[in-house]
Amino acid sequence: MRVILGLGANLGEPARAFRTALEGLSELARVLRVSALYRSAPVGPPQPEYRNAAVLLDSPLPLLDLLGRCQALERAAGRDRSREARWGPRPLDIDLLLADGIVVRGRRLVLPHPRLLERPFALVPAAEVAPEAVHPLAHRTLAALARGTAAGLSPLGPPGWHETG
Repeated sequence: MRVILGLGANLGEPARAFRTALEGLSELARVLRVSALYRSAPVGPPQPEYRNAAVLLDSPLPLLDLLGRCQALERAAGRDRSREARWGPRPLDIDLLLADGIVVRGRRLVLPHPRLLERPFALVPAAEVAPEAVHPLAHRTLAALARGTAAGLSPLGPPGWHETG
């Protein structure tokens, strides 16, 4: 199953956290594409700016298992959900954004991600790794949905997560 993950971080060394997460993800699934690294303004309380990226996976795991593994990678990077403020700073956030046109409305998982279309920092990198993917509720490709939405995003170089700025 093709799954798009969004990565975000604004504590510690985000590019390093993303590379470590990518290593962990590659043990779970086949990594098909990796977006560029982006800089974005935070949503929520005052905090440092974010780094964001997206990864396209071909995953053999059921979605809830993949979610659990992503949360384990977050914990390994130092994230403690029990102590953080909603939309507050974090060393690593991995969100399941879209999965092969699947719609899930569960207690632990909602797909497509409920705020994907409102957040250029998630939508633009997702469209970069899977421009042809169709949002199952908006019925349009990610490329079409992302067109003109990059306000507030600054690309920090090509895929590879080596910050240049």
